Amino acid sequence: MAKERILMIEDDLELAEILTEYLEKLGFEVEVEDDPFKAVSILKLKPFNLVILDLTLPGMDGLEVCEAIRERQDIPIIISSARSDVTDKVKALELGADDYMPKPYDPRELEARIHSVLRRYEAKAQSKAENKSDFKCDRDTMTITYKGRNIGLTNAEFGILAYMIQKQGLVVSREDLIHNVNAINEDSSNKSIDVMVGRIRSKLGDKSLIESVRGVGYKLLK
Repeated sequence: MAKERILMIEDDLELAEILTEYLEKLGFEVEVEDDPFKAVSILKLKPFNLVILDLTLPGMDGLEVCEAIRERQDIPIIISSARSDVTDKVKALELGADDYMPKPYDPRELEARIHSVLRRYEAKAQSKAENKSDFKCDRDTMTITYKGRNIGLTNAEFGILAYMIQKQGLVVSREDLIHNVNAINEDSSNKSIDVMVGRIRSKLGDKSLIESVRGVGYKLLK
């Protein structure tokens, strides 16, 4: 099962270690970065499900980091800050942060906030994708229909196509699929991903619906 990946941008490494240990016990994969410039770069190169962002950082204010992330990505951002000025909280939310947690706090509250934000994003992404798509995805029954026709899929095929529907019109890398589809083993090869995508194409009956992007991955066309 693929783990949900969190980037923690925090220069208090002692706190980061405590939170990382707690979150990893819950099944999250956490990467900590205390350099805000490097953190913004990492987000361009690696897939993450959520960002935990401190505001007091060396060389670049956390509010600037929040703005830089939001300009490029629609990813959940939880602010974790010792700054108590309500102006910071208001500004962070205006810049696109999804939640604001004043330090100190109990890690259990952070856990609850993470789950809440992730649920909202998943529901929003699925609703947005399905409203403009001929595909309908029902995660409760693990079924997908295309123009009203049910597509018979294995668990892994369902996960791949469901993720592509969520990202419809965007390029999805093989690494994205490995990290975000629970039914795919993290040790899966690019070839095995290609084989599964090939089977999905055949089952859809229209191989042109999934476009291959050379050297990267795939795109489900609108």
